[in-house]
Amino acid sequence: MTQGFQFNEKYLSQIPALQLLVALGYEYLPPEAVQIQRRGKLSNVLLEDILCNQLQKLNRITFKGQEYLFSEANIQEAIQRLKNIRYDGLLKTNEEIYDYLTLGTSLEQTIDGNSKSYSLRYIDWRNWQNNVFHVAAEFSVERTRSTETARPDIVLFVNGIPFAVIECKSPKIEVEQAVSQCIRNQRDEYIPKLFIYAQLLLATNKNEVKYATIGTPAKFWGGWREQIDRDEDIATLVNTPLQDEQKNRLFSGEIAPARSFFDALAAEGARQLTAQDRALYSLCRPERLLDLTYQFTVFDAGLRKVARYQQFFAVKNILQRVKQVDAEGRRKGGVIWHTQGSGKSLTMVMMARALALDPDISNPRIVIVTDRVDLDEQIKKTFASCGMQPEQADSGRHLVALIEEKKANIITTVIHKFAAALRVRKFSEPDPNIFILVDESHRSQYGSFHPRMRQVFPHGCYLGFTGTPLMKKQKSTFAKFGGIIEPSYTIRRAVEDGAVVPLLYEGRHSEQQVNQKAIDTWFERLCQGLTDEQKADLKRKYSQASMLNKTEQTIYCLAFDISEHYRQNWQGTGFKAQLVAPGKASALKYKQFLDEIGYVTSEVIISPPDTREGYEDVEAEPTDAVQKFWQQMMKRYGSERDYNQQIVNSFQYGDTPEILIVVDKLLTGFDAPRNTVLYLTRPLREHTLLQAIARVNRLYSDAATNAEKEFGYIIDYAGVLGELDKALTAYSALEGFDEDDLKGTLANIREEIDKLPQRYANLLDIFKGIQNSHDEEAYEQLLADEKLRDEFYERLTQFAKTLAIALSSEKFLLLTPEDKIDRYKKDLNRFQHLKKAVKLRHGEAVDYRALEPKIQKLLDTHISATEVVQIITSFNIFNEAEYQAIKQQQRTPASLADTIASNTKRQISERMESDPAFYQPFSELIQQTINDFRAQRISEAEYLQRAEEIRDAVVYRKADRQPEELRHNPDALALYGLLKPFIEKHTQERAEIETISKEAAIAIYTVIANHAIRDWIENEDVQKNMMNDIDDYLYDVVRDEYDIHLDQDEMDDIIQESLRLARRRMAA
Repeated sequence: MTQGFQFNEKYLSQIPALQLLVALGYEYLPPEAVQIQRRGKLSNVLLEDILCNQLQKLNRITFKGQEYLFSEANIQEAIQRLKNIRYDGLLKTNEEIYDYLTLGTSLEQTIDGNSKSYSLRYIDWRNWQNNVFHVAAEFSVERTRSTETARPDIVLFVNGIPFAVIECKSPKIEVEQAVSQCIRNQRDEYIPKLFIYAQLLLATNKNEVKYATIGTPAKFWGGWREQIDRDEDIATLVNTPLQDEQKNRLFSGEIAPARSFFDALAAEGARQLTAQDRALYSLCRPERLLDLTYQFTVFDAGLRKVARYQQFFAVKNILQRVKQVDAEGRRKGGVIWHTQGSGKSLTMVMMARALALDPDISNPRIVIVTDRVDLDEQIKKTFASCGMQPEQADSGRHLVALIEEKKANIITTVIHKFAAALRVRKFSEPDPNIFILVDESHRSQYGSFHPRMRQVFPHGCYLGFTGTPLMKKQKSTFAKFGGIIEPSYTIRRAVEDGAVVPLLYEGRHSEQQVNQKAIDTWFERLCQGLTDEQKADLKRKYSQASMLNKTEQTIYCLAFDISEHYRQNWQGTGFKAQLVAPGKASALKYKQFLDEIGYVTSEVIISPPDTREGYEDVEAEPTDAVQKFWQQMMKRYGSERDYNQQIVNSFQYGDTPEILIVVDKLLTGFDAPRNTVLYLTRPLREHTLLQAIARVNRLYSDAATNAEKEFGYIIDYAGVLGELDKALTAYSALEGFDEDDLKGTLANIREEIDKLPQRYANLLDIFKGIQNSHDEEAYEQLLADEKLRDEFYERLTQFAKTLAIALSSEKFLLLTPEDKIDRYKKDLNRFQHLKKAVKLRHGEAVDYRALEPKIQKLLDTHISATEVVQIITSFNIFNEAEYQAIKQQQRTPASLADTIASNTKRQISERMESDPAFYQPFSELIQQTINDFRAQRISEAEYLQRAEEIRDAVVYRKADRQPEELRHNPDALALYGLLKPFIEKHTQERAEIETISKEAAIAIYTVIANHAIRDWIENEDVQKNMMNDIDDYLYDVVRDEYDIHLDQDEMDDIIQESLRLARRRMAA
C-alpha cells in the first residue's frame, strides 16, 4: 500500500513538469553537469560547451563552392558577444540579444588569403530538429552586486542559451504568486542577467498556467487555449515511461528521494492530465517554443510582446488559407473577428511578419487599408514601433507609384485613395502575392470602394479584420472576403481571459423632467460630503438651467449630472472619461457648461467645420461658434493633426483633461487605457455603438497610485439600451446581430450592485463571535490571527469596491432607504479605521497609497470627516522619545504590548542581515512571546512586561557580552558575533573563544576598512582583494597561530558572510 499523493510544489508541479519536458525532447542536466557548463560561476547563465558545439555544428562558410568551418577564435568571439553584452536595462538588452538570436552575427574570416565577413547563426529557426534542447532545475543565479542567489524552478535551454523560465507552485497557492516571483526576479537588484536571454516565461500551480514574456506586467499574463493539440496525444506522452538513463539523470541530487514515489505512481497506472501538462505541451515543445519566439514575438515601442493564443492560431489559419489558390491564381482570403481591445493591430503586424517569413510565398507585398486618416496614421505607427517600416500613401498618384516601384514591402493607405488612383489612370497590378489587409472591414464605407480595390488588385488576396461581430446580413455578403477565419475572438471570451475589462451599463435621465420632490432627493444625494457653502454654490449653478432655452436646458442638466457623477466617483483617481455629444455645436455647449460648473476639466476634439459629423441637421451651415472654435484651435496648435495629437496625449498621459468630448472622432481606433467612463448623450447604432463602448474596455493599472481598472462604465443618457433588462438584440440599436455574438458585451450595473448585501454580510460574518459589538479591542484581538486578518482585508476591499459602484448609480441612490445607505457608509468607515489600527498594531508595513484610488475616492466623497479616530502610528524602537509617546497613547496593556512587540519584531527583521548573531535570538524570543499571549499562556500584564524587556534588550544590547575593545565599534562587534559560532566548534575554552573571535573581528574589519573605497560594493576587484586578504588571515593567523583548524567550507562561509555584513553596514 502506497502512502498516497504528496501535496507539495515539487511532487505535484516541478517534477511532473520535468518528466514531461524530458519526454518532449529536452535533455535533463543534473546540477553538477550544469555547474561544469557554467564554469562554476553562478553569474554565468550560458551553457558554454553546448553552445560552442552547436555553433560549430550549425554554421558553415561557403567559399568558391567549398564549405569551411568557422575558426575556433570566431566561435569563441560569437560566444563572448552573447555573453558579455553590455547591460542597458532589461528590455533593451533583451531586444539586442533577440536580434542576435534571430539575425545572427557577422564575423570576419580569412580563407585562401581572402578576408570577408560571414554570418553565423545561434539558432536554426527553419529546421528545429538541428538544435539541442536542455532543461535544468533549481537554477541558482547570483544576484546583481551580491553573493546572494535567486533560484528559478526550471530553465529551458536552446543550444545552451536560456530560452524559458518556469516558476512552479503547489496547487494550494495561487498562480499569481508564481507570476509575482517571476516579475520580481527580473528586477535590476535580482537576476536580470538570466532574463536578458529568456524568450518565454511560465507560472504554474498545476491547475492553472499563465505565460508571458520579459517585462510583462502581471495583468497581461494570460492563459493558453489550445486549438490543435489532442488530449490523447498528450496523455500518451505523459504516461510513457522515461528510459532508465533519463530517470537516472533526472532523479539525482535533491530530486533523488522522490524516485520511489514516482515509480509507484507509474506502477499503479496512467495518471490524469493536468492543466500544466496541456500548457507545457502547447507552449514548450521545442518546435512551438521556437515558433512563438521567431514569428510571434514583437517589440512594440520598446515593450516586448508575445502572441496570445487567438493571435497565434488566427495567423496560422490565415497562412494555411492563403496557400489555397483558385483556377485564376487568386489566393483564398477571409475575415478575422477579434474583439476590440484584444490586440487586433498586433495581429496584423504578426500576420505581415509571418507572410514575409514564409518560404512558400515569394516576395509578398502587404497593403493595409483603413477608412480614416487617423486610423491610417495609427496603423502606420503600430507597424513602425514594431520594427516594420511601412510606406504611407499620401495621394492616389503616390499609391500608384508605390505599387509600381515594387520597393515597398508594406504600404498603408486610406480606402478612398483607390478611386483617386484610378482617376490618375486605369491601373492594375496582377501580382497574386499582394495581400490587402482591410481594417474594420465590416463598415459600410468599404462596400462601394471594394470594386475599386479589386480593379487595382484583381488577383490580390483580401484579408478583412474586424473588432466587432458581423451583422446577420453581413455574414453572407462578406463571403467576398472568403468567409470567417477561425478562431473568432468574441467579447465574452476576451472578458473571460482577462484581455479586456467587463463593461457595466447604467441608463440615466435628465432630472429636469421629474417632479420637484424627486429633484430635491436627487440633489441631496449629489451633495454628499459637501459643506453648506459648497451645497449653496452647487444649487445656484443647477438653478441656472431654468434660464436657458429647452435645448440648452437639456445639455446643461446632463452636463451638471456628468460633472457630479465624475467629481464624486472618479476625480483624482487617475481614471478618465469620454463624452459623446450629438454634434459639434452641442459638443462646444457641453464644454462651455462644464467649464461654468467648474468642477471637472474637459477638451473637445471634432473634425473641421465643413465635415459632416454626428446626427444634427447635416444640411445646416456650420455655426459661428464652431467656425470660431476651429479657428482658435488652428491658431493655437497649427494644424488639425497637432490639435488632435496634443489633446489626446494630454488625455492619455497628463492630469487634464479629465473628460474628452467628441462627436464621431475617437469612437473607433482610439486606445487610451485610462479611459474608464463613456457618457452617451446621443443615440449610436450597430457597429458604431459596439466600437464606441469598447473605448473603455482596455486594461489599466498604475503601480504608483495602486489604481486597478476592474470595469468600464457606459452611462447612457440617450436611452440607447433603455434599462438593459432585455436581450441586447431586442433593442433597435443592436437588432441586426446574432445574440450569441453579443454575449458578454455589457452587464447592467444592477448585477454588480446586487452583490452588495452578500458582500456586506461576508464582512460582518468575520466578527460574529464577538459578544460586545462596542468593544473595539475585541475586534483587534480577534484579528491577531494573520490568516483571519488577510481574509478581513480581502472582504473589506470587495465590500468597498461594490459600495463605490452602488453609490455611483442614480437608481441605487433614489431607491435605497437612506438609513441603509448610511449604515453601509458608517460600517465602511469603521472597518477602514480598524484595518489601519490592526496593520499598525501588528507591525505590518502601512503604505498610505495602499487604498485603491476608487476606495479612497469613496471615503473622501461619502464619509463625513467629523468623526475623529486616533490611530497610533508605527514607531522607531530605538528612539526613546517616540517610544515614550507610544506608551502614553495606547489603550490597553495588550494593545500596547502588541504595538511594542510588532514594531520590535519588524525592526529586528529589518536589521537582521546587519548583525544576525545578535538579532536572531531576539527574533525567536519576540515571536515566542507573541505566540504565548495568543495561546493565553501569559496574561496581558506579563505580555507587556516581556515585550518591554525584549525591546530594551535589543535597543541597549543587554544580552550581548561585548568585549570592551569593541564596545565603540559596532561594525567590528557584528563581525565578532558572526565569528564566535565558528570558533566555538573548535575549542571549549570560553576565554579563548572570546579572544580569538575579538582579534579576528578586528583584523577582518581592518581589512575591509583599508580596502573600502567609494562604491566598493560594485567593484569586483576591490571585493576580490578583500576576500584574498581575509583568506590569508584565516590561514596564517587563525589556523596556524591560534591552532583553530577551520576547513575550507568554513573559511568560505566566513568570507562570504563577512562581506555580506560589510555590504549592509559599511557600504558608504
